[in-house]
Amino acid sequence: MKLTILGCHGPYPPAGGACSGYLLEHENNFILLDCGNGVLSKLQYHIEINRLTAVFVSHLHSDHMADLLIMRYALQIDLEQGKRSTALKIFTPAEPAAELERLSYKEVYEIETIEENAFEFASLKFSFTKTAHPVSCYAMRIEKPEGKAFVYSADTAFFPGIIPFAEAADLFLCEANFLQADLEANIPHYHLSASQAAGIAREAGVQRLLLTHLPPHRKIGSYLAEAQTVFPKAALAEEGKSYSI
Repeated sequence: MKLTILGCHGPYPPAGGACSGYLLEHENNFILLDCGNGVLSKLQYHIEINRLTAVFVSHLHSDHMADLLIMRYALQIDLEQGKRSTALKIFTPAEPAAELERLSYKEVYEIETIEENAFEFASLKFSFTKTAHPVSCYAMRIEKPEGKAFVYSADTAFFPGIIPFAEAADLFLCEANFLQADLEANIPHYHLSASQAAGIAREAGVQRLLLTHLPPHRKIGSYLAEAQTVFPKAALAEEGKSYSI
């Protein structure tokens, strides 16, 4: 598997950047994990839109799915011009229902809902677990037949189940929207801190940790420094960079 970071910011992108979007390539299949604002533009530096095999959406917040509303028009044109012969598969939570309903457009998408389950797709095993977030949101574990595993946390506050879900992952892509000092403030928190992400990586025994969902209005170097005090092999996700799994 090869993972390419298309966007790694949240809840909005910096100038020239993009929100959450990750392109997974395996055996000539191109699978997009999340499609936040800016991702569709970044995708086209790597493949044509009509080559997409499927999109897996962790949850229906705009910084993770907004560009699906624009991708519909590109797919409609590709279908009309014969560049694509079938609708694009979208795997997504069923809720919020109003957001799911917005995706429907001229049969360009074939929508299937996900739950806490597992299934085979494109010669890979996909598993899901619900995270701690205000809307239905699912972390994803993607495994090759020979056992190599990639885990994407999606958006979440800390919950104990994320540790066994990420166990022994070869690559753990984990959100880190906060610093530990932010968690001490008396406001609701629906995201992880950099040190929490690193703690999960350490306890789960993962090989590599990439921090993502980074806020563009802050110095992200502080996120890396905080994470590396707990998990020295932590790194920041970088837009345009690819990682082998």
